[in-house]
Amino acid sequence: MMRQVNLKVDMVPKGTLGRRVVRPMSPRYITIHSTENYTAGAAQHSLALKRGTLRSAKTLHGNRIGFLIWHFTVDERMAIQHMPTNEQGEHADFDGPGNRLSIGIEMCVNRGASLSSTVERTARLTAVLMKRNGIPLQNVVPHYHWPRRGKHPPNKNCPHFLMDNGRPGAKWRGFLGRVNYYYRQLDT
Repeated sequence: MMRQVNLKVDMVPKGTLGRRVVRPMSPRYITIHSTENYTAGAAQHSLALKRGTLRSAKTLHGNRIGFLIWHFTVDERMAIQHMPTNEQGEHADFDGPGNRLSIGIEMCVNRGASLSSTVERTARLTAVLMKRNGIPLQNVVPHYHWPRRGKHPPNKNCPHFLMDNGRPGAKWRGFLGRVNYYYRQLDT
């Protein structure tokens, strides 16, 4: 199944930018995001993470290191890994359990790209990560799941194209159905 994911490894170097401080993690969740950047695919996001252009003002947003970083970015053609799954990222809820306990996957939503291909590739990757890390389906959550302290509204409409009126609903359950379908295929 990883062949269908088309995974490329392009790590942000340890000790720099988003990996300046390495915090170990035993992942218990997988958090699904959408980039909401309509002009960049996975390769451009990987480059941005490695150059440190995705910054978060620590004092304004509660980010512990000043840089955003997540584990995987997925587009219609590939998935790119930016950091090991046993390290905490900065992608969900500042200093909460979303960052401390979850693998972050960002889906690209560029104009003209196939969103359905991106979603299917993400579902496959999620199923493999669930299997490798012993994460149950109920712990695959949207970014919406993690409230952000000091923000209004606290729950972000993310991934926006899998939310119904800004909340998990039928579209999110459909995505989880695809993840579960691929997960069951790993057992056969």
